[in-house]
Amino acid sequence: MLDYENQMFLDILHEDGLLISAKGLGVETVFLNLIKIYCDPGNLVFVIGTNAEEENYIISELTNQGVVHLPKIITAEKSIAERETIYTEGGVLFISTRIIVVDLLKRRIPIKHITGFLVYRAHKILESCQESFALRLFRLENKTGFVKAFSSSPESFTRGFCRVERVMKPLFVRNLYLWPRFQAVVNSSLERCKPEVIELHLQLTPPMLELQTALLDLIGYVVKEVKRINPVLDTDEVTVENALSKSFHRLLQIQLDPVWHQLSSATKQLLADLKTLRHVLLSLTQTDSVRFNNLVTSLRSTEYAHRSSGWVLMDSAETLFVTAEKRLNNSKGDVDPEPNPKWKALDEILKEVRGTSSCEPEVVLILVSSIETCRQLKDYLVKGPKQMLADLYKRFFGNKDPGIPNVDVQEQEDADNDCFTLSQQTDSASGGISFTECTQDNIGVEPVIIIQPFKKENDVLSLPKTLGMHKPRFVVMYDADVTAIRQIEVFQSNNIDIRMVVYFLIYAGAVEEQAYLTTLRRERSAFEFLIGEKSTMVVPAEQDGKSGDCPELSRDSGKSATAATAEFFDSRKGGLPQPRSNSLVIVDMREFRSELPVLLHRRGIDIDPVTLQIGDYILSPDMCVERKSINDLVGSLNSGRLYQQATAMTRYYAKPMLLIEFDQNKPFDLQGRYYLSRDLSSTDITAKLQLLTLHFPKLKIVWSPSPYATAQLFQEIKEGRPEPDVNTAVAVGLEEGNCNDDKYNSSIMDFINKLPGVTTQNVYSILNNAESLENLLTFTKEDLKKVLQNAAQCDELYNALHRDFKNTPAPSATIKSKKPRGFRAINKKK
Repeated sequence: MLDYENQMFLDILHEDGLLISAKGLGVETVFLNLIKIYCDPGNLVFVIGTNAEEENYIISELTNQGVVHLPKIITAEKSIAERETIYTEGGVLFISTRIIVVDLLKRRIPIKHITGFLVYRAHKILESCQESFALRLFRLENKTGFVKAFSSSPESFTRGFCRVERVMKPLFVRNLYLWPRFQAVVNSSLERCKPEVIELHLQLTPPMLELQTALLDLIGYVVKEVKRINPVLDTDEVTVENALSKSFHRLLQIQLDPVWHQLSSATKQLLADLKTLRHVLLSLTQTDSVRFNNLVTSLRSTEYAHRSSGWVLMDSAETLFVTAEKRLNNSKGDVDPEPNPKWKALDEILKEVRGTSSCEPEVVLILVSSIETCRQLKDYLVKGPKQMLADLYKRFFGNKDPGIPNVDVQEQEDADNDCFTLSQQTDSASGGISFTECTQDNIGVEPVIIIQPFKKENDVLSLPKTLGMHKPRFVVMYDADVTAIRQIEVFQSNNIDIRMVVYFLIYAGAVEEQAYLTTLRRERSAFEFLIGEKSTMVVPAEQDGKSGDCPELSRDSGKSATAATAEFFDSRKGGLPQPRSNSLVIVDMREFRSELPVLLHRRGIDIDPVTLQIGDYILSPDMCVERKSINDLVGSLNSGRLYQQATAMTRYYAKPMLLIEFDQNKPFDLQGRYYLSRDLSSTDITAKLQLLTLHFPKLKIVWSPSPYATAQLFQEIKEGRPEPDVNTAVAVGLEEGNCNDDKYNSSIMDFINKLPGVTTQNVYSILNNAESLENLLTFTKEDLKKVLQNAAQCDELYNALHRDFKNTPAPSATIKSKKPRGFRAINKKK
């Protein structure tokens, strides 16, 4: 490890805390070496917050280093018995938060024997409440274990009031470690062995410069209109410069979501246009002239002009449309699309690499921003610019006028099937250089060119993996990316025997350069803010949760003093202090994706996670609650599933409830099509809910503005009511003897439940008698009758599995049925 990596490692090893590093500085190396220390059966360490790619990468690296006791990955595929065995064996365990929360609540994990937790992506701990819930359950009973958290997103800790302090509290850490790029140890470590950097500042062509000016004018107009229409809103972040950053729209959404229902339709359209114009501006430098014209011309329609905020009618918009089309023709008016200036620079770089390389083949790594750019460069190198642009022009426009886009054309390329590894060869006849896709025959013979996005398949470690595997001496930064540049710096410092040459291509004075500089500025400002916060931060001594006075471990949230006193003193016992017993709510396993179980636990309510066939929450023996978020409500109403759920609840419970829960960061109001799907409006929802209440008079519909309000509501509803019984709740809707649900695959069970003829009464009979779906298809009608014990349900299921359904044409509207058969006719016959 480098000097600063060693210092990071020692800091976090000796004292628990939150470590925040700049992007690309290799925090994963520190994380990996920390895991390596705890890879011993005598420890029990849980790792949360990682994804599958990172887990496989860590395991493969530890395998290469000869570690004997490798970490294990716990997924839902492992049974309860297997998980309990793994827990007793110890070591390092990668685990999903939903599984660990359930197992902690069920006492399947020996909590007091847990060595500690390693938390990756700590900046997301407030967004995904399950991480904080797992740490809370751990710290309630374990006062000696460690918590070490990591993050490489400093900007995430600067949003909101005292953001970094709010994150440190649920992590139960007191120390904050900050590692920016400008830190002295980091700077000295990376300056010792730097790659040779050759910066190529390119100039935009006159048409591209004209297009950029027009787009910036249009973006400036939209930004001014947003501020003019909304003088009350805090629009300091809405600037032309910030609009170029990748996180602009995410920050804007966070800011505007709570007041979205108060914004006018004009403001909403302006924000949509801002997103569209930003995409067009970025496409100017990242794509070719043919694709860019196709994108721009798609906006030049009467329909879009009526829908937009009016920027299409401005002079700058006309300049945009006309200039984009002119790039496709030469001065004589013939079709001759303008090539990208970076292509010529790339040609010169590859020729230079070939001229300076030794007898052994060299690897040239070309890094780009997206998979679309990978395809573009592959086609350019293999076909050449003339043939590539001609093929694109024919694909998009055919023989049509380039001013009329061919909207029916779609690219059929598949990112997973494209080969982006090319070999460079000299054409003996012409003396030029040609490129072909690598095969097993020519790879390793000629210089190999690898074209890769910065994040291949959204894997942030894809670049370090490629650098470690191929060890390229030449790297071309076709697009600019801060993280990739630092990852190359770290690789060079760790491999001093490889003298890397990095070619940095960037348009001078263009939007691309400004966006890159803005990213650097925002990161530096974030670290300066965090350094200031750390210097003035007052952290209570009990914040680590190792003492009994930590406020985060309190379970009396929301309780009044009267209620607390009433629980503690009982007049029937002479007013003597009595041990207080917590209330109980039975929660369905699938509900642990939501925030509500955490909030219930914080209010002093014990929760028991089980698999429920009916309802999501059981508050009392006769009270069942089905919780729906807005998205769930829309889907359930469309599919008819909510009708089935209401039927089951009213059948088995005297007081069924439908809880409709809104997002706490969004308005407590149904707002047309903003919240809902495009094919269902708020009016449709209201009408369908009215039908639901007419069919089920017993069903109570409860509206909640947030999970916090729901937790308070549940606590108030439960007062004075008997506690539910877990065994009874699990058995509701099951056949006798089928109460143990853990042995069944949940995804298979969900699929079987959706088949015609399958009900909550017979689903377990099917699962017990059929080994697999293939085995179920071999059942005869007589076999199914024995299993289902119902002839009608048997016919439904058998026909669904075996009958061939053919599309039959609908009867003509002019043909009238002599004997109409409807509900009325059937009723008369009865």
